Amino acid sequence: MLILSLSGSCWAQVSPVDQLYQQSLAATCANCHGTNGKDLPNQSIPLISQLSSEELLAQLLAYKSGTRPGTLMPQLAKGYTDAQLESIANQLGKKP
Repeated sequence: MLILSLSGSCWAQVSPVDQLYQQSLAATCANCHGTNGKDLPNQSIPLISQLSSEELLAQLLAYKSGTRPGTLMPQLAKGYTDAQLESIANQLGKKP
């Protein structure tokens, strides 16, 4: 029984390679939204670090589906899978 409970917790952990991949996906947002979504000075671009992961994912998916208008974001969001957008939202969304 102990082996089963230990093996279950191993599945929940993210490998260093997966963590690096997730961080690199989120880093693609830094050119416009600043490092970790913390904004760039004198920009009119939304401060995404103030959004929860759920709010950020909803907006990214809306851009991807075309239900939220934008200049670049609809085009950029279409280049990612839903799983990749979820990873980005989890990396950049506001932490409790």
